Amino acid sequence: MPDENINLTPAEWNLMECLWEASPRTGREAAEYLSERVGWNRSTTLTMLRRMTEKGLILCDDSGEIKTYSPALRREDAALRETESFLDRIYNGSLSLLVSAVTKKQDLTKAEIDELYSILKEAEEGKK
Repeated sequence: MPDENINLTPAEWNLMECLWEASPRTGREAAEYLSERVGWNRSTTLTMLRRMTEKGLILCDDSGEIKTYSPALRREDAALRETESFLDRIYNGSLSLLVSAVTKKQDLTKAEIDELYSILKEAEEGKK
């Protein structure tokens, strides 16, 4: 698993989304996916696959005739790291400031409010 402090660049997120959606994928499959979705050419995709494999973000299996690629980390783990980094950088680690900013900028549905209450109740029960 990659270093816990790794933050994915927007380009790396594109490639990871490709692999999280379906893996393992060949370089050709990844290139076709990224060409359709973000307009990358084949060489860009292959370069990114190589670099991200070197960084430990992607696993490469070259035991068969064709190399296949899989994510080395789960989407949930990458999203959590990104969220923690964002929270630290923008809101000085304060979740309440983030929630306050979001709720002032947009109206929440009743379902979203209920979900937030449920999350907070679960967090409170976990502290007991």
